[in-house]
Amino acid sequence: MADNNKSMEAQKQEITPTEETERTRDMPCFVPRADIFENEDEIIVVVDVPGADEESVNISLEKNILTINAYVEPEIIEGYSPLVAEYESGDYQRSFRLSDEVDRDKIDATIKDGVLRLRLAKAGEARSRKISVKAG
Repeated sequence: MADNNKSMEAQKQEITPTEETERTRDMPCFVPRADIFENEDEIIVVVDVPGADEESVNISLEKNILTINAYVEPEIIEGYSPLVAEYESGDYQRSFRLSDEVDRDKIDATIKDGVLRLRLAKAGEARSRKISVKAG
């Protein structure tokens, strides 16, 4: 994707307590990794949110900012206490700035096994098309 024709611009920021937003949950908040793919009709965003499901993911679009929030509860095994805890559970938050090339009414999201997939259809004007040349 060329720099001057970006359909989506990732805001790569770590979420820290000094940020202007205030967290209401006493859990760490991570910026999940994402892969972005594009073809002439749509953009696919694949986001890793381990432990999240369709009930715990909120996606919003406001002022061209697409925000993903996923809330994950720590796994507790009844009757056991942890000996070693290498995996730190927490929430996820990631934002992307969308250009006018994305059709806001045609955004679709699915999640399976902690992997969130967003399909962002391109607006009709933004799709590439072949222009035929006629002999004059």
